[in-house]
Amino acid sequence: MQPAPFDKPRLELIDIARGLALVAMAIYHFGWDLEFFGYMGAGTTAHGGWRLFARCIASSFLFLVGVGLFLGHGRGIRWPSFRRRLVMIAAAAAAISVVTWFAVPGGFIFFGILHQIALASVLGLLFLRVPAWLTIIIAVFVITAPNYVRSPFFDHPVWWWVGLSSTNPHANDYVPLFPWFGAVLLGIAAARIAAGAGLFDRIAALRTGKWGRPLIFFGRHSLAFYLIHQPVLIACVWLIAQVWPAPAQSPQANFMQACNRQCSEAQDSAFCTRYCVCALETVEEQGLLGEIFVANPSEETRTRMNDISLYCTNIVSFPPAPETGNE
Repeated sequence: MQPAPFDKPRLELIDIARGLALVAMAIYHFGWDLEFFGYMGAGTTAHGGWRLFARCIASSFLFLVGVGLFLGHGRGIRWPSFRRRLVMIAAAAAAISVVTWFAVPGGFIFFGILHQIALASVLGLLFLRVPAWLTIIIAVFVITAPNYVRSPFFDHPVWWWVGLSSTNPHANDYVPLFPWFGAVLLGIAAARIAAGAGLFDRIAALRTGKWGRPLIFFGRHSLAFYLIHQPVLIACVWLIAQVWPAPAQSPQANFMQACNRQCSEAQDSAFCTRYCVCALETVEEQGLLGEIFVANPSEETRTRMNDISLYCTNIVSFPPAPETGNE
């Protein structure tokens, strides 16, 4: 028997979960803004706990997209509401691409979270009647595929949205089909299981009271929140910067800080210290230091930085033997 989705009343817990994800996203973006204005070290939000935080936020959003898709269309696709929502999301995604094309042309958002939600909403319709166990298996494949299915065939920009190119393209927000569609599939499967177990029947009557109202409001207006919050946060940090400017830091200190932060994710501190010293010396010798921290470094700069990374890794890992001479 096909589990019935819930149209009325709305499930407050789902709205609250979506609202919490939005608040978490705003916190992450606030950290990014602080980094951009110099209040946090370069590369802070791209590594370590901040990077994990960002991935958890994106995963939760897409999981909830899958849950919402099943709740709204599990019994039958309501085409008018589906088309209206899809057009709104696709239009917002296109607007973000256009704005970032002019603002950051070298790293514009060509396939971010909204692009993924639009595509996943369409593809997800194919799985609304698929057994949960099979949907989970497919989700695991989608999530793990980038670890073993990458190919130079997908390196052409026309295929970047797939997420299987040999290296990820440079973009400020990149949420391709693989692996992120897997989170949507898990949401569909979880909702199907929950509906079959009667879980939605039990939580439909739950009311959270006054404390949950702000989160419910955010959750029910998630697209507007997404589009508005970042310009507001940037404006707030900009105003703060006019009164309390961030302390100036030399490019060398910024480089060492970012280098050590990234290196420490895979190597010990002794290795990272030697590696980053080598990298900084080589970068300065090649006159690249001024180009690294621009918003959109050129493809040539990124290639040269990759070469420097390989060179210093070899130097630190396999130091040359000391020269000996005969008197």
